[in-house]
Parts: sequence; C-alpha cells; structure tokens
Amino acid sequence: MRSRITLGGEAVRPLLLMFPLGLFGLAIICDLASLLGAPRILATTGHCTLIAGLVGGVSALSAVWFEAAAARPAAAARAGFLGILLDLGVLIVFAVIVMLRLRTPDRHLDPGILAVELLGLTLGVHSCWYGGRFGDRRALAGGRPGSAVGPG
Repeated sequence: MRSRITLGGEAVRPLLLMFPLGLFGLAIICDLASLLGAPRILATTGHCTLIAGLVGGVSALSAVWFEAAAARPAAAARAGFLGILLDLGVLIVFAVIVMLRLRTPDRHLDPGILAVELLGLTLGVHSCWYGGRFGDRRALAGGRPGSAVGPG
C-alpha cells in the first residue's frame, strides 16, 4: 500500500511517528538521570519533552488516521485502525503521566511513574512496528517476501 501523505516522494508517516517516540525516549533518559541524582531541572525538562511528544503524537495520529481512512482493501483499513488504537493507547499513557507529574512543583517523578513510562515507550515501539507492517502490502496479503501481490 502506498502512503497517501508524501513529501518529495517519500512517506511522511514514518517521520511523524518517530518524532514523538524519540521525544518520549529522551524524556525517559532525563527522568532516569533525575532519579539517579542529577539536578531537578532534568525532571522539568523530561516533563516538557513529554508535552512536546504528545503534541507531535497528535499530529502523527491525524496523519495515520487519514491514511487508514483512505486505505483499500478493507483488510488494510482494519489494520490501519488497529494501528490508530495502539497509537492512541500510547498517547493516553503519556498524557496520564504528564497529569500525574503536575502535582509536584518541579515535575519530579517517582520510580513507579518511570516504569509506566518504559511500558508506554515499549507500546510505542510495538505500535511503530505494527504501523510498518500496515504499509507492507505483502504482510497484509499474508504472503512472503518475493510473492506476487495484486494491485491494491
């Protein structure tokens, strides 16, 4: 399946999905450093990075929704909407983390929230992997690499 949103002939969806994922990863690094004794400014930086990742995630989710809505055949549309649910789950996890961190003045976190961040990042990586399969016509057709797949 070809991507509907392109820039210079290249698909925009992978870039839009990797941007928030990278920001969430950077937030986890800042939070881990903060828990290990780094200055508290890193906790605030991690919180702001999570917010930027949420903004990027919403834009990525809208692009994925547009592609899934325009996808043909029906199996591709179903796979696309499952990817949307995974992406939405990731955004909800990180939005809850942002709200939990609002209760402290310096946006510091406890180790339990860091564990939930790691779980959210793992879900995000799985979501991106699944999104990559969504774009792979052979995977949707159930074929092997090199197998002939009809136009779709």
